[in-house]
Amino acid sequence: MYVPDRFSETRLDLLHGLVAAHPLGILVTHGGQGLDADHLPFELEAGAGPKGLLRAHVARSNPLWQSVADGEEVLVVFRAQDAYVSPNWYPSKHETHRQVPTWNYRVVHAHGRISVRDDERYLRGLVARLTRAHEAGLPSPWKMGDAPKDYMDERIKAIVGIEIEVTRWVGKFKLSQNREARDRAGAAQALMDQGHTEIGRAMLPEPPPSA
Repeated sequence: MYVPDRFSETRLDLLHGLVAAHPLGILVTHGGQGLDADHLPFELEAGAGPKGLLRAHVARSNPLWQSVADGEEVLVVFRAQDAYVSPNWYPSKHETHRQVPTWNYRVVHAHGRISVRDDERYLRGLVARLTRAHEAGLPSPWKMGDAPKDYMDERIKAIVGIEIEVTRWVGKFKLSQNREARDRAGAAQALMDQGHTEIGRAMLPEPPPSA
């Protein structure tokens, strides 16, 4: 990924935060049939290993887990909200007309080594944690124990776990950092007015640290 210095984001807390808030990643692999991409919800254990672990599961019928070798290099792409930016939102455009459209976004690439975890205990733990995380905000959270035991046994047997040891994080937060402060603020406000609240707020300057 091409990352100009002004758009590079290296702060791990922000990279991990994006993954936590947008856990549906695109896992890119290169197996016997060539390049492939799978869209999977991931669990990140940031403190495991030197750079963290990503965990997910796939259907046993998915050829992914048989087409990759343990230790093979893979890439997982996580993306937050993105939006088109009109030059009409820049105050300077109305003075000089020297502006063009662009597209703002925040993405995180996790490079790492994959391994397959075809283990019932591992899978039950992973599914339980993912369920707790994503059901937590609901009024009546679903849990694995709500389903009949024989049904859950069948469902667990129908999936295979994957684990990715992260070796490198690459973050690109393209948020109009190359524009004047007033132009960046104008575009941010226009996006929030259109309902693109997340990326609009991300474009605003960070408040100074408290004394």
